Amino acid sequence: MVFLPTAPPFDGGAVLAFLAARAIAGVEAVEGGTYRRTLALDGGDAVVSLTPRVDGVEATLALAAPDDEPRAVAVARALFGLDQDPAATRAALGDDPVLGPLVAARPGLRVPGVASGWEAAVRAVVGQQISVAAASKLLSHLTATVGRRVALGAGVRRAGPLAFAFPEPAALLAAPDDAFRMPRTRARTLRELAAADPPLATPADAGALTALYGIGPWTAGYVALRLGDPDVFLDGDVAVRTALRGLGASTADAPRWAPHRSHAVLQLWANLAKPPLGAPR
Repeated sequence: MVFLPTAPPFDGGAVLAFLAARAIAGVEAVEGGTYRRTLALDGGDAVVSLTPRVDGVEATLALAAPDDEPRAVAVARALFGLDQDPAATRAALGDDPVLGPLVAARPGLRVPGVASGWEAAVRAVVGQQISVAAASKLLSHLTATVGRRVALGAGVRRAGPLAFAFPEPAALLAAPDDAFRMPRTRARTLRELAAADPPLATPADAGALTALYGIGPWTAGYVALRLGDPDVFLDGDVAVRTALRGLGASTADAPRWAPHRSHAVLQLWANLAKPPLGAPR
């Protein structure tokens, strides 16, 4: 077990809930306060188990090769936003008339990361204009249909329902039409994304996605946000606009939240998911 510390306050429970709502069956599971998932690393397939605590995350890493530990740790830290600075966010947004009450109520909120840029892009495309639950269901079906079964070593055999690696580009290219339970235009976008297999190592790489069929600013922005860009504002997001209206605000307020607009998005999403705060009386 490895303990991964973070600066307080840390709302690991909110990250856990975010990941649970988007979990892909066979790849991810959240049980008993622990997030578990498969990873395809350089040395082979692995399973990581991450349990948030008040000051960080307890990580159990079942790896095929010891050299994979730095990458597994980096993914774990990204997934739970452990390198984000809550003090800086609070200092910048704490007195804001719109976001201030939200930040005060949820000071440890983090922007959840993702295991890879490729995964972020596929999730974003599948999630276009549908609910979180619907996207999770589609991704689970796609994985069960075309996903590669993980090859787990002796130390990883108790993986339970975690049987698949996240589908790779070649698998999507070769997938039959019935694997895509979505509009044909979206299936085409996934196939073109897989054919391009663009490098998505950093948030800055996400901007190039808009050159592909069916990918616009929301999709590229969501990828950048999940890859760690701290200043993405998804002004076209339906949930963001709904949350803003409930607070008596609009997207015109967003420029003053720079360079913490990704955190603003998470606060707005969280305010819809929980009893709303700061709404006009």
